[in-house]
Amino acid sequence: MPTPAPRAARHFSGAVALLAAAVLALAGCAAQTPAAAPATTAAPHAAEQRQPVTLLVSIDGFREDYLRRGVTPTLSQLASSGVTAVMHPSFPTKTFPNHWTLVTGLRPDRHGIVGNRMESPERKAPFTMATDDPWWWNGATPIWVDAEKADLRTAIMFWPGANVAIGELQGDDGQKQVPGTRPSDWMQYHQAITDVQRVNTVLDWLRRPPEIRPKFITVYFDEVDTAGHDYGPDGAQTTQAVARVDDAIRALLAGLKGLGQPANLVIVADHGMAATSSERVIALDKLLDPKLYHLVETGTFASLAPLPGMDAQVEKALLVPHEHMQCWRKADIPARFHYGSNPRIPPILCLAEPGWLVLANAPRKPAIGGNHGYDNMAPEMNSLFIANGPAFAAGKVLPEFENIEVYPLLRQLMGLPAATGVDGDGAVFRSAFNRR
Repeated sequence: MPTPAPRAARHFSGAVALLAAAVLALAGCAAQTPAAAPATTAAPHAAEQRQPVTLLVSIDGFREDYLRRGVTPTLSQLASSGVTAVMHPSFPTKTFPNHWTLVTGLRPDRHGIVGNRMESPERKAPFTMATDDPWWWNGATPIWVDAEKADLRTAIMFWPGANVAIGELQGDDGQKQVPGTRPSDWMQYHQAITDVQRVNTVLDWLRRPPEIRPKFITVYFDEVDTAGHDYGPDGAQTTQAVARVDDAIRALLAGLKGLGQPANLVIVADHGMAATSSERVIALDKLLDPKLYHLVETGTFASLAPLPGMDAQVEKALLVPHEHMQCWRKADIPARFHYGSNPRIPPILCLAEPGWLVLANAPRKPAIGGNHGYDNMAPEMNSLFIANGPAFAAGKVLPEFENIEVYPLLRQLMGLPAATGVDGDGAVFRSAFNRR
């Protein structure tokens, strides 16, 4: 059986070979271990007093309890000497929707990235994680656009949407009609770019002269999510991936110290991970004829649209009690999910119990692994949150909160005015700041 979620639905799109080669060269591809990264660090000019930068770090698929596996000395020290909490992702607990929530302050139902795959009658091609058509992204403004307009230079590595000209309008032929805004520096995702190269690139950005040095930086690490999908959250390989990303964070901190660069770090995950198995699958073709509906997305949930005239038959089969799965019309999705009003959401959603999968048909081969996309309050979906730096208090454990609160925190750290009309207010962080 293929892995429960196709690799294309777990990672960002690969860049073209030419772009990947350019990024490799820029990132310093000679280094191969995180321990090597600090060796590239140049000493800062003695007279320069650097102001703190805001550094947003995403570790894809880092479940909150991975911190207690005994392999994260760097992250655990940052948590104990800074601010930490259990953070709940937004629903659906998928990569692209939650990365966009973190930098817009809006839940997926409002910002429009409602899944890793979407369809719309207004666009010929569906949205996948290879899509950079601004039309899909223009429902919200990411924080780097506001920062750039406030003359705060930004540098974004691999964050979903960072390669998109926000606000740009294109025709169906892809021709630009209205220009958009990108970060001052950004990099197209490619999984071949190692953790060392990612860290070295961040440090290279910070070696620049002050006038072109970024004030806000993001960096993204994917290997924990990859291992979690392939081997499950309890696999030894996943624990090894957790240890490797901790090494990368250690190298980043060493590089910052060598540069004399203070930083307010906000380290997050987009979602957790639950163990899955080919023995825990709901096969939709066993419940109703596939000729009655059109599937948009499957995995931890299925989203689908009845074909014309087939609504009654589809609803009769799905909108009844099922073991390990519950289905709703989009208008009837429980309010606590804050999901169901966006036109990009198909008419019916079927959500699996954590650990189960909803697939078009039964798998042909046995397989185990991991997945996400479940109820955002399920413990398996709990996400990492650590904040550490001169702005933050030491040894602070906050109450659990939803990831919509990260955006107001970032704005405060960057000195941007509070945003109106977003879903979070940042109140959970009132006690998190250093009062000296």
